[in-house]
Amino acid sequence: MKKLTLVLLTFMTINMHAQQIWQDKIDTEVLIEAIDKNEFEFFIVLKDQANTCGAKHLKTKADKANFVFNILQTKANETQVELLQLLEQSGQKYRPYFIVNGIWVKGNMSILETLAKRDEVARIAPNPKMHNQLPSMLEKNNQPVGVIKSPSAIEWGISMIRADDLWDLNVKGSGVIIGGQDTGYDWTHPAINGKYKGSVTNHNYTWHDAIHGQISSDTFNSCGFDSKIPCDDGSHGTHTMGTMVGDDGLGNQIGVAPEARWIGCRNMENGWGTPATYIECFEWFLAPTDTNNLNPNPLMAPHVIANSWGCPPSEGCNPSNFSVMQTAVENLKNAGTFIAVSAGNSGWNGCSSVNDPAAIFEASFSVGASDMRDTLANFSSRGHVTVDSSGRMKPNVTAPGVDVRSCIPGSGYANYSGTSMAGPHVAGAVALLISAAPDLAGNVDSLETILEMTADTIYTYRNDTCGGTTQYVFPNNMVGYGRINLIKALQFIRQDFTLSTDVLPVSGALQVFPNPFSSKINLKSSEFIGDCHVSVTNTLGQQLFSAQVYFGNNLELDLSQLYAGLYIIVLENKQHRMIAKVVKQ
Repeated sequence: MKKLTLVLLTFMTINMHAQQIWQDKIDTEVLIEAIDKNEFEFFIVLKDQANTCGAKHLKTKADKANFVFNILQTKANETQVELLQLLEQSGQKYRPYFIVNGIWVKGNMSILETLAKRDEVARIAPNPKMHNQLPSMLEKNNQPVGVIKSPSAIEWGISMIRADDLWDLNVKGSGVIIGGQDTGYDWTHPAINGKYKGSVTNHNYTWHDAIHGQISSDTFNSCGFDSKIPCDDGSHGTHTMGTMVGDDGLGNQIGVAPEARWIGCRNMENGWGTPATYIECFEWFLAPTDTNNLNPNPLMAPHVIANSWGCPPSEGCNPSNFSVMQTAVENLKNAGTFIAVSAGNSGWNGCSSVNDPAAIFEASFSVGASDMRDTLANFSSRGHVTVDSSGRMKPNVTAPGVDVRSCIPGSGYANYSGTSMAGPHVAGAVALLISAAPDLAGNVDSLETILEMTADTIYTYRNDTCGGTTQYVFPNNMVGYGRINLIKALQFIRQDFTLSTDVLPVSGALQVFPNPFSSKINLKSSEFIGDCHVSVTNTLGQQLFSAQVYFGNNLELDLSQLYAGLYIIVLENKQHRMIAKVVKQ
């Protein structure tokens, strides 16, 4: 009898252990939803994930893209067959993925348990509906439809990163494809219509809609679902694309790379997305398809994509599903696509506010926002990354993101603020560099390093110290390596280029007082200068202050953040170049 009891107890223990193992695969959030709902969404992640790191040893973007696409598709085809058959037979809604070896499912508790018990399943993650952190109404300053500036009035952010200097050398992004995943795009807008890679009759390989049904609580969507043509159900996407490529030929010079072409993917419905919609766009960019979502072709992949969205933990994105999106980002980068991601607008919360995918990942090139004074915007999220316990330094760089003017649906223009506006400046910058040096296409690590090493150092309004880094050491967890400078980057990759402004003789006298100074200085000139660029460098040639300014005859600068020492001030535009030396006490 004792022997029988022991056998029964052993059997019960093994059975309970087996049950615990399959339940352990399921994220708590999924189990909670299973209790509350008869039907719910979740994401199956398979144990066997392809390793695409071998692509880094290949030379061309085409070779990398083909390698990654083939190895991912082969792995998915080999390991998903039985699961897909099971889902088909049980009548569940599902969608397989290959950029991450996984399957999106809309099912019930019964199928959840069945799937969790399968050996090939590693875990089951939630697929929550998440509202994107788009600019708030306080961050928008709309201009009436039809308001345009004169052709000579290039947007301040473009001048700040010195993209217009590259235009003067006929480097405008020709031959480069930019991708964007966002709220969608008004492809008929005059500023971006001529840059769209598709046409009125052909949207194959140039547009994908990852929104297959209602996600938000809104009952109406202006674009509908599974749209066969580009459409923007908000204004955010159109605005970001304008910053990348926009130019209507009538004076609205709003885009960093006006000769680049664009393709797009809608990943949000009325501002709401899920990990599945974001991952679907990542997958489509790896190998774009025709409008029937067939015949994927990795050779049609863009050179760079902009991602001005976040996935906050307060709305369901948590460490349990971080790795799913991280795998997608890493595979796309290995395929030779540069991934620019906005750092987030939670800087008001202080350090470690870069805490949302995809900005937190090592494979993402995360971008903070700077303002017209070339200082970090207060709302720009800061590192270091603690949400995944990595301690990773973020952001990588900063770019203009305050009061940025760009296009919005309906032929209008508006000024928005946010890191959403900064990220597209970097995506456009990448397009210009590839256009200048085509061999950089697909060499993502090199492009990242060039932008970082040639960035100008900028500071914060506060005396920040985040993750053990102060604002006087670069890189740091506030501005990364600093604000990108395209002319420095160009001169690094193409020493044969020479800027006309670089050889302008010194003109006129630039007076500085007080000199020596302790905090603020005043610059005076007998000549009228107008729009110009002012920079301050130390005796080692390191640029410590930079700003795009309007200089009539007098200009005040606050240089209180500088250490005591000798500095050189350069004030220049295409007509003038003035230099003065100052001493900080």
